[in-house]
Amino acid sequence: MCAAAFVWDVNACPAIIMNVKTKVTAQIVGLFVILVAGQFALQRRILLPSFAELERQAAATDMDRVIHAFDRESDLLSVSAHDWGNWADTYAFMQNHNAQYITANLTRTAIAALKIDALAFVATDGHYVVSIEPDSDPGSIQNIDLFAEGRLPDNHPWRTAVRNGRPMSGLLMTNRGPMLAVMQPILNGFDQGPHHGMVLFGRLMTDAELARIATQAQVRLTANLMPTARDAADGAANRVVEEQAVTEVFHVMNDIEGRPALRLRIDVPRAITARGYKAVAFASVFVAGSGAIVLLVMLFLLNRSVLAPLARMTRHVVAIGAHNDLTRQLDLSRSDELGVLARAFDRTVGHLADARHQLVQQSFLAGIADHASGVLHNLRNAMTPLTVHIGALQSTLRAAPVADVDRVLAELDTGAVVATRKADLEAFLRLTSREIVRAVIAGCHDADIVERSAASIEAVLSQSARGARAANVLEFTRLSRIIEQSSALVPLDLMKYLTVEIDASLRSIDTVRVASTILQQVFQNLMVNAAESLREAGRADGSLKIAGHLTTTPTSQTLHLRFADNGIGISAENLPHIFDRGFSTKLGAGNSGIGLHWCANAINELGGTLQAESAGCQSGATFIINLPLEVAAVALTTKVA
Repeated sequence: MCAAAFVWDVNACPAIIMNVKTKVTAQIVGLFVILVAGQFALQRRILLPSFAELERQAAATDMDRVIHAFDRESDLLSVSAHDWGNWADTYAFMQNHNAQYITANLTRTAIAALKIDALAFVATDGHYVVSIEPDSDPGSIQNIDLFAEGRLPDNHPWRTAVRNGRPMSGLLMTNRGPMLAVMQPILNGFDQGPHHGMVLFGRLMTDAELARIATQAQVRLTANLMPTARDAADGAANRVVEEQAVTEVFHVMNDIEGRPALRLRIDVPRAITARGYKAVAFASVFVAGSGAIVLLVMLFLLNRSVLAPLARMTRHVVAIGAHNDLTRQLDLSRSDELGVLARAFDRTVGHLADARHQLVQQSFLAGIADHASGVLHNLRNAMTPLTVHIGALQSTLRAAPVADVDRVLAELDTGAVVATRKADLEAFLRLTSREIVRAVIAGCHDADIVERSAASIEAVLSQSARGARAANVLEFTRLSRIIEQSSALVPLDLMKYLTVEIDASLRSIDTVRVASTILQQVFQNLMVNAAESLREAGRADGSLKIAGHLTTTPTSQTLHLRFADNGIGISAENLPHIFDRGFSTKLGAGNSGIGLHWCANAINELGGTLQAESAGCQSGATFIINLPLEVAAVALTTKVA
């Protein structure tokens, strides 16, 4: 352990660093051995089998291309059949059986262009209305058993589709082998019915046709017309068989009744697996040959980039913990994460030193504030009996026979008092004079006591108030938010004279760290002052434009704000006194001349200045605030678009 109860042993830490270096080296070497072993296992169990799986997937994809080629041929055949079926001439022929239609359209050239081996127009009851004219060619329609009876067999799966006019496609088993056949309804040329039968096109899957499909799919394709029972059990799923040199993929295509009609087979050379074996062998040799070099270089770079700086940082931290010296700086000049960490640690230590200093000061001020609170409480208690004594003194003075003495003196001043009456009045004056003298002496004595007590209380209160004063609370906030809060506090009867306009320069200032409560009160006072000025000027287009910007130096940042209104303005003789206590140019209740005086003092306490500018009466006024911001807040203040 390098530390026990926060006391660090500097001499023990190099041993720990050495242990870390040894452990890291051993772990890297062990990890390298594990990676080499895992690499061989990965090649044999995952990588090479993945090549084989990739090859199987490629072979299956080749078979999918063959199936898609069959589907594409079926779609093209359906399009041709639809063109013939949705033809007004064909629609009319199925109604009037016009022989001219056959002569003009069902020619040998037309049939050859369609590349079909069978064509028939099937009525809704299943019989063939017309077919290709008979000839002696082996490929004529009469050689296909599907048309031998002159009608579609009653048990044929497509009989229902013929009655309903539903398009169909699929493989039909014939005496000539599997035939790709499609049927399309015969409509009026606008895809409208009712349908008058179906057009049937058929193309035999001959060797030439299968070769053409194989060419389209770019595979080596063979087909068996007699699938085995195992092939039939596979259904439409691809079956992959891996041989030494090729991968064989089998697929069984069923006819329209779900019976196996055609077994397809493609042979894919196993070139991917062969190349995979070569790549794995080369990778193994490369890993084994370069591993040792990489390991040595990694250890060298790790020691230079991480372990050595880490040892230096550890010694620095241990020294700070041992000597409790928060003025030490690591000064690690690096641009990577360790450099960032070192600089952050230096800043943290600096902040910790500042915080410790501030904590001592705050603790002292907190003690003064607590003492002041007790003093204030005691003084408030002392004020109660003092008030009682003052009231008693006032009662004594009011009870003195001052009014009687005044009347006696008034009577004596007339000069018409008889001798006996005058003697009585003079005797009364002597008696009351002694009483008044005693009251006055006692009152003067009590007044002196009250005066001394009040002066002492005032001095104690002033001293305690200064000691109990707390520092302004700074917080991060947006100036636009302070302006909104300030305008919301302006009375509605004044706000109707005022339109607050925020300049774009102020909106570009993002979050700043200020005494938001003080600024809110200052902004509110300036808005009220502008509204009263606009009301006095009688303007219907009164406005208060607020602009601002920041000036930044490497060590400081200052916030500059301008509040400019187009109100009554300030005369030249009043401008120097605008911030004096009790000075006001406005008449009426509430204008005590304290608002701007307080604003100036509040900004001064924050370390800034508040200035006023005006070109004279009816020219508006501008108030300028220059407020320095803390250096710590400079880094956190950003600009927004």
